[in-house]
Amino acid sequence: MLIVKKFGGTSVANKERIYNVANRCVEEYKKGNDVVVVLSAMGKYTDELISMAEDINEKPPKREMDMLFTIGEQMSVALMAMALEGLGVPAVSLNAFQAKIHTTSVHGDAKITHIETERIREELAQKKIVIVTGFQGVNKYDDYTTLGRGGSDTTAVALAAVLHADACEIYTDVDGVYTADPRLVPTARKLESISYDEMLDLAALGAGVLHSRSVELAKKYGVQLVVRSSLNESEGTIVKGVGKKMERMLISGVALDREADRISVIGIEDVPGSAFKLFHTLAKNNINVDIIIQSVGRDGTKDISFTVSHNNLNDAVELLNSCKEQLGFDHIEYNCDVVKLSVVGSGMMSHPGVAAKMFECLYNENVNINMIATSEIRITVLIPEKDALRAMNAVHDAFGLAE
Repeated sequence: MLIVKKFGGTSVANKERIYNVANRCVEEYKKGNDVVVVLSAMGKYTDELISMAEDINEKPPKREMDMLFTIGEQMSVALMAMALEGLGVPAVSLNAFQAKIHTTSVHGDAKITHIETERIREELAQKKIVIVTGFQGVNKYDDYTTLGRGGSDTTAVALAAVLHADACEIYTDVDGVYTADPRLVPTARKLESISYDEMLDLAALGAGVLHSRSVELAKKYGVQLVVRSSLNESEGTIVKGVGKKMERMLISGVALDREADRISVIGIEDVPGSAFKLFHTLAKNNINVDIIIQSVGRDGTKDISFTVSHNNLNDAVELLNSCKEQLGFDHIEYNCDVVKLSVVGSGMMSHPGVAAKMFECLYNENVNINMIATSEIRITVLIPEKDALRAMNAVHDAFGLAE
């Protein structure tokens, strides 16, 4: 069997934890399995690198940030290879260039285009544990790129897909996928399993256990994921296709996204194509938008509000102001003191009244709703940040998700 194991930064934060991970990998290796390990940077090392960069330049170039970021994962994989060799198991560390992980050229948010597996297969054939840097790739110019938030998950799933791995295990500091972040909702309970679609929405909406792009890849290539803790031996949560049991669940989880900011374009011309020009301008500059609301037109103008990630706020505002004449609006307003609260569950497709129940719960908590977005399996609201924890716990309890 071929097993891909991904360990996050907290799992390799210090010597003790590095050896803990190494021993788990040795255990798998001694079962006769081929093992590929994907690692993130140690602990909060990426944050330290950001701080160092901003101390030198308040707005460092994204290419140079990617060059800097790659240090973190390369440190992790090299130390892990040393630990494994110290335990008597042959191992080799590979960075993105050596593993030939090819990506697009969008620095800070690149996407994997393809992976050449020859080097990894050669090392596995020599009975080595192969340790690969997560989060990074190489573009067509041979420049390093990074895959954005949670990119090591994406690296692991992509490797599992191209290597046709028998299992892909994602190790974190929690022991599975919960109905809500247990650090924010004490009554949250662990799920035995969850569908790709539900996990995809939870990941995209702020549940930090898995990165949404990794779940997209897993669904596309049929890679079954297991999310579990690196700090204990408890069973994790399986992420897979929909089963009968999951179809009966009304709500699987509640997610909170603190990284959302609201932008309002005020007084844009109320003519055909105005929304297209606005969002095409943002898309051309790799700025993703989420919730969108358009007001009823008045006096030949209308207002369009939408959310962007906090990282994209300044870029989006600067871009739109620079295109003010072409887009034809009066001014821009933005609000950073908001969060996205979402409920996700495949059961809501066949059960009416989920939205009403959520809105009633928020009304009872005196929480104002600024924006609403829905899909077949989720409802998302934008609410004031000051109400976030109270609202999240209330909604979690209202749907009977507590232990």
